[in-house]
Amino acid sequence: MTELGPVAWPPAPIRTERLVLRESEARDRAAFIELCASPKVGTYLGGPRPRDELERAVPEVPGRRPGLFVIDLDGMMIGMITLDRRDAGRPGHVRPNAGEAELGYLFLPEAWGRGYAAEACAAALDWFADALPGEPVVLCTQTANDRAMRLAAKLGFTEMERFEEYGAEQWFGVWSSVTPSS
Repeated sequence: MTELGPVAWPPAPIRTERLVLRESEARDRAAFIELCASPKVGTYLGGPRPRDELERAVPEVPGRRPGLFVIDLDGMMIGMITLDRRDAGRPGHVRPNAGEAELGYLFLPEAWGRGYAAEACAAALDWFADALPGEPVVLCTQTANDRAMRLAAKLGFTEMERFEEYGAEQWFGVWSSVTPSS
């Protein structure tokens, strides 16, 4: 994945009604490991990674890079959002030259079902629309992932196509700041 482009990083923390989207810090390491080792989180991502492997591989300050926001609730990391460039070699694109920004997110299971993902993703999309006006954002998820499909609709993503990838049917949608999200 290539970086987002000409955006100042890290941005000032983004505050929503309940959350803070911020840059990763050393105190987030345990939550990063938990996200990647969780069988529930890994259900539609190829499964969990072994915890011992993660303990060795995850750096002291994980995820510190352009496009990655830690989702903070009352001083604790509950998830993360990524905005990365979609690899041109993968299916699903809305531009002939590919490289669209792609929204990704992971939340700890105890944070599910409380609207945090919708709140945080909407804030990240608003930030992106200000940073790179008019540029579309894509999202790809397995059609079997009902929660992700509902969130995509709630955020205002429009289905572009479906295809097989990673042994499962994928839903591919696009969001644009030109068309307001709900």
